[in-house]
Amino acid sequence: MTQRLLQLDHVSFNLPDGRVLFNDLIHTFSARATGIVGANGCGKSLLGRLLTGEQPPTYGKVCREGRVYAVAQLLEPERYPSVAALAGVDHILAALERIAQGSVDDDDHSLAVDQWDCAAHLEAELEQIGLGHLNADSRTDALSGGERQRVALMGAWLSRADWLILDEPSNHLDIDQQHKLAQQIERWTNGLVLISHDRGLLEHVNEIVELSPLGLAVYGGNYSQYAAARELEQQSLQSVLQGARAQAKREQREMVVQMERQQRRNARGDRQARDGNQTKLITNAQKERSENSQGKLRLNQQLAREQQQQRIAEARARCAPEIQRMMLSPESVVPNGKLILQLNDVVLPFGHPAPINLTVTGPSRMAIHGANGSGKSTLLHVITGQLPVREGEIIRICHVGWLDQHAGLQYPERTAVQWLYESNPTLPEAEARTRLAQMGIDADRAMLKTCQLSGGERLKIALAAQLYAQQPPQLLLLDEPDNHLDLPSRTALEQMLNQYPGALIIVSHDLALLQGINLDFELHLTVQVRA
Repeated sequence: MTQRLLQLDHVSFNLPDGRVLFNDLIHTFSARATGIVGANGCGKSLLGRLLTGEQPPTYGKVCREGRVYAVAQLLEPERYPSVAALAGVDHILAALERIAQGSVDDDDHSLAVDQWDCAAHLEAELEQIGLGHLNADSRTDALSGGERQRVALMGAWLSRADWLILDEPSNHLDIDQQHKLAQQIERWTNGLVLISHDRGLLEHVNEIVELSPLGLAVYGGNYSQYAAARELEQQSLQSVLQGARAQAKREQREMVVQMERQQRRNARGDRQARDGNQTKLITNAQKERSENSQGKLRLNQQLAREQQQQRIAEARARCAPEIQRMMLSPESVVPNGKLILQLNDVVLPFGHPAPINLTVTGPSRMAIHGANGSGKSTLLHVITGQLPVREGEIIRICHVGWLDQHAGLQYPERTAVQWLYESNPTLPEAEARTRLAQMGIDADRAMLKTCQLSGGERLKIALAAQLYAQQPPQLLLLDEPDNHLDLPSRTALEQMLNQYPGALIIVSHDLALLQGINLDFELHLTVQVRA
């Protein structure tokens, strides 16, 4: 089978405010699985929409041959209200229904070609992936994030598309489902573009393309090979930056010497003019020449300093940003041995069927594990008081902070600064900006509405709103906080959580993240067997 074409031909995209998101991108995607990585906000998801044709570029064109099928990063029930819509077959089932009612429309019959058994096929595939209790009309707002993701991915594998565009497909998937996703990627024989920050999943691609403000950089191999190449690049770039700074210091010292030398010449000329028997006209001419020489020297030195600053800025822009230490409130500190949370024979309203007994003391760190549907998120809702227990007792001895799977989406019209002010009205704007900058939200992006920011940026802001609240939490609950975070931000999140002095309960399927935050113990939940 001949490989179909998917190509970026001098593609540029400008944001509504006129800013250039990326410019003149040129790349031909290979027949192999390709991973797209890059910092939050650089435009990876937008690039995915350009590849599918959902969004046109500002300049240039996207050349695509064959059928392109996409699984979006956010699978909102408003956009995908039914299982059929989420699996990408709602239009086929609707056409079959119209044909059954007597339609002779060519479009309906075109959709139905080779799809007459679509309903039965969908039912069989749902059973195959362990979701046989669902049907085409099942509402997706009643599904967990992992269940929605599994249905959407099932639709991708059944699509028979020439190209798959998968945007963060491992979001909300448990470890077992992540392994199955990796196997499916390896089995897929057509073109595949994987937009992901999942280090484990990226091990199964053959090429990685990194998107940055500088454009596209292509690396052969999987994530491990990419990381090794990037480490060598960063070492080289840091050397260039240090060299540029050292050169600037040498040039600054030389400028001081040049200016002192020029000033001595001018002073010597002034003395000679005073002591010599020269006319005022000659003296004034000599003084003017001296002043012109000194003025030219100042101008040349100013131009040289600007060039120095430009070289340093360019070298710094190519280096990975340094992660700063956060200024956390002492009120978040939990003394060793202090009781924070106790669950006595708690039975969840959904998921894990057995009673749960749990005691959290001091700044303990706990991870909750379990398959999708086992009740991990439900347990966090119960701890916060958002859901009642079916049986048992919960004792909370502290203020609880909470970030759910969709953190950052609840206030789309707020700016980051406004969000921090809502959580802490006593926080001055300058300090709010500083604290956001420590979390990687620069001054410009801190003033944008959060609906204009990436998922990772929104999560950072939601986390900042919790950590810097007027009443900071002593127990922080995080439900898959690594969702939507880019690779550097996942490292930053690890460092942020390691700085947090309170107790922590986290649900995450990112083994690298869990290994990085020094867990004290783990709780495993099991799936409730459906009748």
